[in-house]
Amino acid sequence: MTSAIAAIALGSNLGDSPRILAAAIAHLDATPGISVQQTSRWYQTAPIGPPQPDYLNGCALVQVQLTPHQLLARLLEIENLFGRIRWERWGPRTLDLDLLFYDKTIVATPTLEVPHPRMRERAFVLVPLAEIAPDWVDPVSGEAIGQLLQRIDIRGVQTLYN
Repeated sequence: MTSAIAAIALGSNLGDSPRILAAAIAHLDATPGISVQQTSRWYQTAPIGPPQPDYLNGCALVQVQLTPHQLLARLLEIENLFGRIRWERWGPRTLDLDLLFYDKTIVATPTLEVPHPRMRERAFVLVPLAEIAPDWVDPVSGEAIGQLLQRIDIRGVQTLYN
């Protein structure tokens, strides 16, 4: 299989979030077929959904030799390693890993949608992604991440960690 570049969003708002996010990056990089190329800073962001603590969010670019579905399966395995329990939509979580982009590929299956369908409205995704990939063109809208970021409200997204 040929390699591809994928963009992944990371988030945590339960437990020791800085440690969890750093460990998740290490797990990704230690996975055969995945090589972390670049990571954003961590950002403190207000939650979406039910009342809960603020999140730490960031993004990573990874070189992969996995299919999009194989990559998603590995992301879910890593979430489970950190005790992720899906008990409430948009509820608090120890770790959330979302596949945002996989090269310029568009995937629409019952189990996976790439590019991530809600990322264009989410400052907690676009701010860290624009830090590391401002010129990445969304294959659905045809716009660069930097352009998408200019259209949304980024209040409530604060740089917290390098």
